[in-house]
Amino acid sequence: MKVEDFVNVLGADFFTGVPDSQLKALCDFLMEHYGIDRAHHIIAANEGNCTAIAAGYNLATGKVPVVYMQNSGEGNIINPLASLLSDKVYAIPEIFVIGWRGEPGVKDEPQHIYQGEVTLKLLEDMKVPYYILDKESSVEQLQAKMQEFKSTLSQGRAVAIVVRKGSLSYTGKVQYKNSSLMKREEIIRHVVQFSGDDPIVSTTGKTSRELFEIREAAGQGHARDFLTVGSMGHSSSIALGIALNKPNSKIWCIDGDGAAIMHLGAMPVIASCKPSNLVHLVINNGAHESVGGMPTVASSVNLKDVALACGYPSASSVSSFEELDKELAKAKESKELAFIEVKCAIGARDDLGRPTSSPQENKADFMGYLSGL
Repeated sequence: MKVEDFVNVLGADFFTGVPDSQLKALCDFLMEHYGIDRAHHIIAANEGNCTAIAAGYNLATGKVPVVYMQNSGEGNIINPLASLLSDKVYAIPEIFVIGWRGEPGVKDEPQHIYQGEVTLKLLEDMKVPYYILDKESSVEQLQAKMQEFKSTLSQGRAVAIVVRKGSLSYTGKVQYKNSSLMKREEIIRHVVQFSGDDPIVSTTGKTSRELFEIREAAGQGHARDFLTVGSMGHSSSIALGIALNKPNSKIWCIDGDGAAIMHLGAMPVIASCKPSNLVHLVINNGAHESVGGMPTVASSVNLKDVALACGYPSASSVSSFEELDKELAKAKESKELAFIEVKCAIGARDDLGRPTSSPQENKADFMGYLSGL
């Protein structure tokens, strides 16, 4: 279905969400037609955040908003669904558009498999009626379903459209870029060089994929690295848990701007614990690059100042490899918690691969490595 027809049938004029590769056609359409326009389109920090923004929109206008997300974000909307939107509480209607990663029978990455299995069940448990959009769905069928949904929405209840892979199309071309020059893969290569044999926790998406390939190319093995292939936004908390329990080892966390912002509350917790052996790097390209390149708010946020305000004793921001190497060397020798923001270009190799080991194998190797420290 053409995304223009899809949006027209939904009949909404306000969209908020977290970008998803499965919904790239919708995301690109929204960026080309609205950009980041507070009146019509907001890319939120996480799915609970956009659910609440949409609730505020409904309270102010009486109109029904659209909230879009990957199905991995369903967990983040359960609390506002149950305690805010529910017709047993405030009865606030919203239309959820959910990209179905890990759909049973469709090959996908390990972190999506279980989420894909429970996608519909979670909606059923939350009493959210849904419609599955696929490649064969017609505009007329969607119109008929939205007509049915009108009664549900009028009762102050949410509805969902679950989008199968390849169901939406868009011919527009949206280019995402910034003015930074450093490539993420090269940044990670520098981190690997300075971290030596220290353990690394890397965030979900292309960051972990690039770290895996850097190790592979160098013949170093992968036991030093915990590749956080799912649970976006939680790699820094994982690294904190490790650092507190391995106080004699330097622990490096390679985070991303979208991930850091998604669960920004982790930073004051890390700062309050002040693990002297943790280095928290945020590679900031101002984009949700792993799912298509749509922008985050990080381009307008001073992450260095955020870290200092949270209580990190040391924080820096770098935009060149000379500056990066200076801060990496300092962090390697430092006896206190360090934060480094690295300004980064958008883009990755077209032939970038994926880890060839399973998450369970990664976990076993990593735990074995930690046990020897």
